[in-house]
Amino acid sequence: MSYSGPFTAIFRQQLETEWRDKIESLGIILRPNISMKDLLEDPVTTKMWAAASLPNDDLSIENGIIMFGSRRWPLMIDPQNQANKFIKIFGKDSAENGLDVYKMSDSTLLRNLEVAIQYGKWVLIENVGEELDPALEPILLKQVEKGYLRLGDKSIQWSEQFKFLMTSTLPNPHYSPETSVKVTILNFAITPFGLEEQMLNQFVGQEMPELQKKKDAIVTQNAQAAKTLVEIEDSILTGLTKNENIGDILEDDELIIILDESKRTSDDIKVRMAESEITEKEIDRTREVFRPVAFRASVLFFTIIDLAVIDPMYQYSLQWFANLFGAGVDNSPKSNDPPVRIKNLNDYFTLQLYDNVCRSLFEKDKLLFSLILTVQILFGDKKLDRGEWRYFLAGPTGAIDIPTNPTDWLGDLEFAETYKQIYGMAQLDSLKGFDKFFMENSKEFQTLFDSNEPQNLPLPGGWSDKLDYFQQMIVLKSIRPDKIALAVQNFVI
Repeated sequence: MSYSGPFTAIFRQQLETEWRDKIESLGIILRPNISMKDLLEDPVTTKMWAAASLPNDDLSIENGIIMFGSRRWPLMIDPQNQANKFIKIFGKDSAENGLDVYKMSDSTLLRNLEVAIQYGKWVLIENVGEELDPALEPILLKQVEKGYLRLGDKSIQWSEQFKFLMTSTLPNPHYSPETSVKVTILNFAITPFGLEEQMLNQFVGQEMPELQKKKDAIVTQNAQAAKTLVEIEDSILTGLTKNENIGDILEDDELIIILDESKRTSDDIKVRMAESEITEKEIDRTREVFRPVAFRASVLFFTIIDLAVIDPMYQYSLQWFANLFGAGVDNSPKSNDPPVRIKNLNDYFTLQLYDNVCRSLFEKDKLLFSLILTVQILFGDKKLDRGEWRYFLAGPTGAIDIPTNPTDWLGDLEFAETYKQIYGMAQLDSLKGFDKFFMENSKEFQTLFDSNEPQNLPLPGGWSDKLDYFQQMIVLKSIRPDKIALAVQNFVI
């Protein structure tokens, strides 16, 4: 809880695995595969969070646990406004004295905080930068003495109901060690599975609104029912702790009434929850049919997010993406046959996104975007080998002994570069044996080397029939790397 907040889901899992292994190696007994989430998650609370739009993936649930369980106030890295939206919805129902939302730039911030601290409100500060206002230090460090907090030149009565939360839309902020020790930093950057769930909810909400309303109602009812069961258990325990021996319990009419009512209520709730669980499973089965739509949307979103690596100017918000997806659901060709509907929407939305993003790109980056989009879709459909993609980008690794140049159409230096590329292809299953074929039939490749359009020519020896176009590009890159841009165009088409 103290240290894993800033990290991604995968890195947190790696940390927990290392810690478990280390604990076992020291001979300390531990539950198999124990994790922070397993130990600290309260299913009732998690359902309430889900009803307040917190994504239902492990990372988001862990963040919720840390947010409300840590001693230090949370500072959330929230580029897609996931945490912001959740706190506003959840705080509206859960904050006894209300939720106030401010920006760090508000001129009356400190005055508003004084009121919030006294009356036990929840306060959310949006758009926090990399530096925190030093005036907030007493709040961050909870410098409370005898029930009062010194803020500026005033002493303010401290309410235990007060909560202080901060969100930053910066995708990768760098907080100084001095800031990091005062707050709990949480990484709320969206995960692929979390986005997939959201897109599925949005699709079902637009396409089958009655089904989504039913699903939301069941989640809310189950959360409320589970909360009621906990309250019943607490009231029974309170009644029992008043009586120290069994004789008093049997003579306590109030406790007998509580037990009787609790039994009837809990039985009724359990029956309702069992019924709603069956209904929820039926709804989920219907929803799951359309998961490929949500999966494609998730793939596309993370593709356009990566464009910021090419140029920091290329920034796209989740809200913009969700609006575009919603328009795609409304405007794409309808069909009562799920596979046809899924294909229609995926084709329509992919093209809509491509057209919209291309408007914001420099001309020089459009081909690169087209390639990345194509490759990510193929990865998602498991139609492209990641080893081949890595080889296409980076080529072979390690030192290679260069044989005597068998060609009369390549200079020794050019042959050395070509051979390095071709020799390494033996690492790829699809291209095994190609290096040997090239060395034995090098003359046949001269046509490819001399052509003005080698990207449109077949490979010698029937290799064009054995390889798909992407694998042929790997070969072309070794002989005519200057034509790869044109080959990429063919590949995308």
